[in-house]
Amino acid sequence: MKLISSLFFSMLSFTVSGQQIETSLNPVTVTATLQPEPVSRTGRNITTLNGAYFNQLPVHSIDELLRYIPGMEVQSRGPMGAQSDVVIRGGTFQQVLIILDGLRLNDPNTGHFNSYIPIAPAEIDRIEVLKGAASAIYGSEAVGGVIHIITKTFSAQIKNNKKQFFVQGTAGQYGLWAINAGGIYHTNNTAVSGGLLTNNADGQLQRGTRKFFNNNTASVSASHYFNTNWHLSVRAAYDKRKFSAQNFYTTFKSDTATETVATYWHQASLSYQKDKNKFVLDAGYKKTIDEYAFNAGASPNKNIATLFQASSRYEHHFSSNTSVISGIQFQNKTITSNDRGNHLLKQAGGFVIINQGIGNHITVMPAIRLDYTENSGTELVPQVNISYKINNIQLRGSAGKTIRQADFTERYNNYNKTLVTGGSIGNPNLEAERSFSYEAGVDLFVKKELKISSGIFRRDQEKLIDWTTTPYSGMPRKDNLSPAGTYALAKNIAKVNTSGFETDIQYNKSFHDQQHIFYTLGLVWLDSKSSDAFPSFYISSHAKFLTNFNIVYLNRWFSISANAIYKSRAAQTASAISATLSKDYFLLNARAEAFVLNNKASIFVESVNVFNKKYSDLLGAPMPGRWMMAGFKFQCKQ
Repeated sequence: MKLISSLFFSMLSFTVSGQQIETSLNPVTVTATLQPEPVSRTGRNITTLNGAYFNQLPVHSIDELLRYIPGMEVQSRGPMGAQSDVVIRGGTFQQVLIILDGLRLNDPNTGHFNSYIPIAPAEIDRIEVLKGAASAIYGSEAVGGVIHIITKTFSAQIKNNKKQFFVQGTAGQYGLWAINAGGIYHTNNTAVSGGLLTNNADGQLQRGTRKFFNNNTASVSASHYFNTNWHLSVRAAYDKRKFSAQNFYTTFKSDTATETVATYWHQASLSYQKDKNKFVLDAGYKKTIDEYAFNAGASPNKNIATLFQASSRYEHHFSSNTSVISGIQFQNKTITSNDRGNHLLKQAGGFVIINQGIGNHITVMPAIRLDYTENSGTELVPQVNISYKINNIQLRGSAGKTIRQADFTERYNNYNKTLVTGGSIGNPNLEAERSFSYEAGVDLFVKKELKISSGIFRRDQEKLIDWTTTPYSGMPRKDNLSPAGTYALAKNIAKVNTSGFETDIQYNKSFHDQQHIFYTLGLVWLDSKSSDAFPSFYISSHAKFLTNFNIVYLNRWFSISANAIYKSRAAQTASAISATLSKDYFLLNARAEAFVLNNKASIFVESVNVFNKKYSDLLGAPMPGRWMMAGFKFQCKQ
């Protein structure tokens, strides 16, 4: 902890600065209320990160970027986009909803695929992270929080001509090569953008094999204003990741798995806005093809999952202090699988949000949703957010119900096989999770340079879905199970209560001599109590204490950036593969970059895991040791 404290105070006292990167500490957000509102009016803890920081920090995939957003816990099984589980406020990885330009990305098959975000980093305008309950608006999965990725084309406005192109190439140890490229062309009423991200490596040695990866994402989008009222945006994307998945899901010695996950993504948004009214229609289609081979001698699992979704919303502004947003949403989920069988699930919901200002300082935002799921019927989901802002201080509070339906893996994993001798077993009889969340906090704005947010929160959960070690005699269905097997069953846990305290710090300052410094820090303390005598797998795996930070310093000649994590959690062991999960670890990544050609080009060196720490986020899936790399960047703007 002394190391964390010294780094924190030394960075706050570091009085250099750098080139301008536009960032607001009280930005306009659309995630909390579906309409543009300053963060200080939402009553929520929201962090916004400018998409440009992806190219300034020592990160190589979107899940790695999320890992260093204040208060976020990203449990990685592999580097550079191989696989990560996203956790907010101590929930399970299925309790975070990920959204791309208003449409949900969460995979119907399994939450392990939620971090496979089918967008090139070059297309990202900003990332908004809302911590806490949001099921009244978004429905299932919006339990621990919402991550909303907003892109340049879908948020584009009518403006003057703009052309921008960017390419970055990286090479390093263990056969690493990577390319991140993209651009946008914006002329009057039309914007077109696209990008590519590819990360490839032979990988570092692990138990008897190498942790290789070949991860690729390509996306293209367009936006057009037909006039000042009508606006259409469309996108197509393809994402394919092939990687070593050894011990990603089991701690068996016979596990030498490989996995390939390919995602096709299409979406469109049509909006009409005039005077005090706005109407938005969104539609999207996702297809995920997963092929998982436990070892060279096993027949692979082949899963094809689809998600079709459509939503519409209507906004009306009665006055500057009063507005109402209403909407309906529909989802159709399917899976075709030799492991899980063939299944279909329909979900729908309707919601109303009221945004009411009271005087000059108070905003109240009640919301209510009627949610329908084909296998469990209807449910009413209420929530209310309150904000009181005076001068540079905001007091905020929120309380609401959340829900989550089981995914196809939780219901049917290993359900369709002839014989199963061990592993995770799905449970078709799972009921939906329900919880009630409440929080209170304070935000302090110091000039336009520093924001400090602190708060407490609690989530009381019933029938939480997680995996628990279960003997053969306790299995509800034994048709294809071996009596000698070792199993983990997906179960509804009677009660799980999570409480915690969090502090987020953002510092952003530019100086007259083209210097700029940007810094974020997150601190989270968590305590989870389960009614089960032995805590379930994912509830027991989240950090009890977490701190993470980013820092970027730029001037006209060079930049220096770093990010780090300190995590304390419950230690674990798996004797079969001689694996351990340490009680805590500290991880630091660093990058130095020099600018040439009037800042249009640069070269950089980077070290991932500077101190060569041996660590894992999840038992049995070791993360890489020190990894040295170097590269170049070139950008052109008009």
